[in-house]
Amino acid sequence: MLDKDGQFLSHLLVRPSGIFSPHSLSYDINTHRLWVGSGSRYNKVCVYRYITRQDTPTDLSTATADVMESTNGIPTTETGNQQQGNECLLKLMSPPEFLHSLTVTGISCPVHISRVTSDRVWVSDINIILTNTTGVPLHRLNDFCGSYGLHTVNSESELIYIDRNYNINKLSKDMNTTTTFLKRTDTTWEPQCVFWSPPTGDLLVGMYRKEPVTGKVTRYNQSGQLTQTIQYDNTGLEMYSVPQYITENNNGNVLVSDSGAIVVTERGGRHRFTYTGHPTGSGLDPRGICTDALSHILVCDCRTNTVQILDKDGQFLSHLLKESENVDPYSLCYDVNSHRLWVGSGSWDNNKVCVYRYIDIQQTMADANTFRPDRDTMSSTTPA
Repeated sequence: MLDKDGQFLSHLLVRPSGIFSPHSLSYDINTHRLWVGSGSRYNKVCVYRYITRQDTPTDLSTATADVMESTNGIPTTETGNQQQGNECLLKLMSPPEFLHSLTVTGISCPVHISRVTSDRVWVSDINIILTNTTGVPLHRLNDFCGSYGLHTVNSESELIYIDRNYNINKLSKDMNTTTTFLKRTDTTWEPQCVFWSPPTGDLLVGMYRKEPVTGKVTRYNQSGQLTQTIQYDNTGLEMYSVPQYITENNNGNVLVSDSGAIVVTERGGRHRFTYTGHPTGSGLDPRGICTDALSHILVCDCRTNTVQILDKDGQFLSHLLKESENVDPYSLCYDVNSHRLWVGSGSWDNNKVCVYRYIDIQQTMADANTFRPDRDTMSSTTPA
């Protein structure tokens, strides 16, 4: 939104639910309502009110702020599972420490990473390969759908993955037995990403529908029964476009790396916030996403080739990794035991995975959430 002299005022809508990518506008001078049309993929028109009638003209930016808050979601106060009460305290390091890298044989681009143990991970592109810290293939799977965050590992070290027929399968720990956990019965929806929830044992699945384009999140218990569907915000509009990666935070929030945004809902499905980059409106092309022991949100942004770190309420903290630092970030996996971060490269024909340490173990109980960036980081980033 600009004033009559062309001065920028604010972003009136940022990736609005239901529309996602606004393409057309029409303002009704009688009702003061704004009609906004989506692109052809979404086939939707939404109507907004952003001007209120008052006896005297006053501060249009106030009405705009109200609309932007209701559109983008208002963060609520929640308490995550912090490390207080332990003998050791976890604190963020800056800059992160590069530990080592590995080249994964049989992989062209590490699109997704799932941890099995501190020295074994599943890595995928057009193959799913189990590897160790040397990059040597230990096991290979070819029967999968070729999506983004298509696999996860449960507490039994079983691989859960989406196969080429969009069934969700489970591979035993000894890798000798494959069973179908969820058989696809509705051909209008395709599972795109999965995440096994450590606290509940539930399976979270990001689903995608082509016509018209939309997405949803479904939750299944350990018996494979559907227990929850998350699809709409508080206004009844679709929150998801194309879910690519999915994870869960310590406070129960469900995080989806979607087209152009990170969409976060509460455990019960209520929309908390949508993160679209820093600063707001600058754009985001998210891929891999994970959370850490301090409930931070880490996301790979392919637009800037960075790993961004947010607090649990979606406030930007810093660029944890930048393009020049060993890898072009595309996929992420956080090891809750060793507090190491596995980062896959997004450059095709670059099958490198780098391992970093960015959380330090302190012996003091003070300042659990203090983040002290280095001088360069402080000068180049500003909290949202």
